Amino acid sequence: MSNNRRKKRIGILTGGGDAPGLNAVIRAVVHTAMNDFNVEVLGLRNGFDGLVEPEDMIVLSHSQVRGILSHGGTILGAANRGNPFSRKTIVNGKEVISDMSEQALDNIDRLELDSMIVVGGDGTLTISKALYDKGAPIVGVPKTIDNDMGGTDVTFGFDTAMRTAAEALDKLHTTAESHSRAMILELMGRNAGWIALGAGIASGADSILIPEIPFDLTPVINRFEERAANGSNFNIMSVAEGSRSKGGKQQYKDDAGLYSGRLGGIGQTIADELRIDSGIDSRCTVLGHLQRGGSPTPYDRWLASLYGAGATRLAMAGAYGMMVNLQGREIGSISLSDAVAQTPKIVNPDGDLITAARGLGIVFGDE
Repeated sequence: MSNNRRKKRIGILTGGGDAPGLNAVIRAVVHTAMNDFNVEVLGLRNGFDGLVEPEDMIVLSHSQVRGILSHGGTILGAANRGNPFSRKTIVNGKEVISDMSEQALDNIDRLELDSMIVVGGDGTLTISKALYDKGAPIVGVPKTIDNDMGGTDVTFGFDTAMRTAAEALDKLHTTAESHSRAMILELMGRNAGWIALGAGIASGADSILIPEIPFDLTPVINRFEERAANGSNFNIMSVAEGSRSKGGKQQYKDDAGLYSGRLGGIGQTIADELRIDSGIDSRCTVLGHLQRGGSPTPYDRWLASLYGAGATRLAMAGAYGMMVNLQGREIGSISLSDAVAQTPKIVNPDGDLITAARGLGIVFGDE
């Protein structure tokens, strides 16, 4: 790295899927770097693509991050298919996969970056750890609406996604009650059911199905019939997309109804089975990418801001190969290696959250 510049320079990129709070992290990095350390911040666009081919960069200043604290998305763009160790390009009309990690490392030197702050989930931070192992001065910031990143109590983006899901379940209550139906909301959550569990508890769902607890529909049907006998002819179900029946597999389906490599469709399958097996009038709503959008909650703005400030201080201290984290109410750090090794962070089927939910009368399909 060059030591002849007047100012040091931090690079920042946002990888993986977008999440509410990314802009708050960027803003916090810029303000902390400039106010506390008199350091420049260079924004790389579109995840690791911007490090492999840094053609569209932006020198970030106070004015450029003004007003973005409450905005969803990311002003730097995000990309979840930009792995420099396995980069896909088209050569003579054919797809070629190449290792471009050395080029990424060269660009860190060429751009005179003293350190890199990488904001992302498990995939992005796994790549960050591999780049650090090759010498990249990287500090990680954990981001995922799924809350399944290891090494931290909470990831920013989760609180907003849970709020969005809970609001959707609240709205489904009224139409479920009006039509005496079972209303199923399919939510994101491949291997961890944090969103479905949190939103389900918050909105008073009758049943919650998550990947950590394989289900049988018999207890769900029994719950519906029990409620009907007590005068409540409707049922609300919060279902994570990665849920699976006992002895079954996760379901993959695309928008055209054809099986593919994309997870989803379990909610509609459950609705169909409820109608066939018990005659329960059932409807499924897939919330999809609405969970990623919108203005971040105050909690996510708070957490993202603390993460951005904390990551900047780690970078300035030369604490590379680390990830900023939340420990209780305090900001700390953990090695990227340990954080990645603890991923995915899943719901404990015997933990306090599940115990409390069962006490509230919520059915998980394993009763």
